[in-house]
Amino acid sequence: MNGPAGTPAPTEGAGGSAASTSSPDPSGDDNATTALPTPDAGAQPATPSGTAAWEEPQEWSAKGRLPRGGTDRPRAEGAGPASLSITAAATVPELLDLPWDVPLEEWPEHNLASLPRGISRHVVRFAHLAGAVVAVKETSDHIARHEFHILRRLQRLDVPCVEPVAIVSNRRDADGQELATALVTRHLKFSLPYRALFSQQLKPDTLTRLIDALALLLVRLHLVGFYWGDVSLSNTLFRRDAGSFAAYLVDAETGEIYPELSAGQREYDLEIARVNIAGELMDLMEGGLVDAVDPIETSERIMDSYRRLWSELLDIESFKATDKWRVAERIRRLNDLGFDVEEYSITTSAEGTTFLLQPKVVDAGHHARRLLRLTGLDVQENQARRLLNDMDTYRAANHPDLDEDYAAHLWLQQVFEPIVRSIPRDLAGKLEPPEVVHEVLEHRWYMSERQQRFIPLSEAVTSYMEDILRHRRDEANILINPDTRTLAVLSTEDD
Repeated sequence: MNGPAGTPAPTEGAGGSAASTSSPDPSGDDNATTALPTPDAGAQPATPSGTAAWEEPQEWSAKGRLPRGGTDRPRAEGAGPASLSITAAATVPELLDLPWDVPLEEWPEHNLASLPRGISRHVVRFAHLAGAVVAVKETSDHIARHEFHILRRLQRLDVPCVEPVAIVSNRRDADGQELATALVTRHLKFSLPYRALFSQQLKPDTLTRLIDALALLLVRLHLVGFYWGDVSLSNTLFRRDAGSFAAYLVDAETGEIYPELSAGQREYDLEIARVNIAGELMDLMEGGLVDAVDPIETSERIMDSYRRLWSELLDIESFKATDKWRVAERIRRLNDLGFDVEEYSITTSAEGTTFLLQPKVVDAGHHARRLLRLTGLDVQENQARRLLNDMDTYRAANHPDLDEDYAAHLWLQQVFEPIVRSIPRDLAGKLEPPEVVHEVLEHRWYMSERQQRFIPLSEAVTSYMEDILRHRRDEANILINPDTRTLAVLSTEDD
């Protein structure tokens, strides 16, 4: 996408200028600087001479922050070609079996997963690795290492993103020619690129749910201090989440993690999102994949959705001293949005008649954590909300006097597991099991409404498997960012 995506964010400070850090200049002037976003107006610590470009400090304020230009790892003078170097996040010996001495564009078919390639600024291929599918991207050594470390930190912060697997550097072909460094990430199973969602002329409200999911992801990223720099639907994968969508960050090469983001940095990310989404919608309209949508007006929704959620999470709320119940109400509203409040502050006015309440530490995943604690199921937030509702209904109807933990165990044995075991082997790739359970429960309710009678679970399961699930697309191996021409073919096949 052309436009502001991928450019440094302006920061708030004296004179409105952004701080800068040393970066190599193509003309050979090492004193040239490139503006980078900083969390405040203070001077950026200088990068010490001799700092290795592959060493990624863990905090923005740490000395040795990588310059944007970066350099490759040097070799000692007179040394021969460096051997293959693999930096992995976990022990995966099968990485050695992949043909790293071959350019990614020329990898043999038996190594590749049968996922059509799509739009990307880099060479990307999908390969089989230890019984799973991984994405392999060729890029510069600096960018690969930067993105690898960013993704690992985001994972530790429990932010939805793809899982980094390894960096493979010092690659050479059979003739000794250098090959680009490769970044390996795990393919997110059952995830959907936004283009695939529109290959069947989905309703406009699907677009609304996608943008709301992206707004929630952006809020979660900003809460942990992550400035994205290239917010778009294209750089996001979506998983179905009980009728809604959960968004996952895919491309983090333009991102940075700070102790805290300024309002200017957050607003700049929002502006990038607005411009990119408008362009992506125009592309969909050009390909005939969506109509009756105003791309400019629709792209504004992410700004409204983001600001509304950010305000609910962090705004200061004022109330009278006699209205202390509003503290519990505010926390309950945040729980309903899927956030836990781990810390909040309450201050009084000078007269002592007014309280000011502000959440200080909020953490997404309220319902998912409760379900995990009760059942061991690790699912999306809205899926957890739906399953918890059914679990509570099951307990009230069948075991009202039982302890919650034991009732949850019975629900798992008598409701959730029987549904999952009923999924035919040939339909197992259609949807994630928790999403199937959610849809079976919805299907059962609609059947009861339509037939005006109690529907046994077994009857609802049989009806759903044959009448609905069998006719769905296989989302376990959905296309990864297919281009518009590919989607046009899919649309014809779906019709």
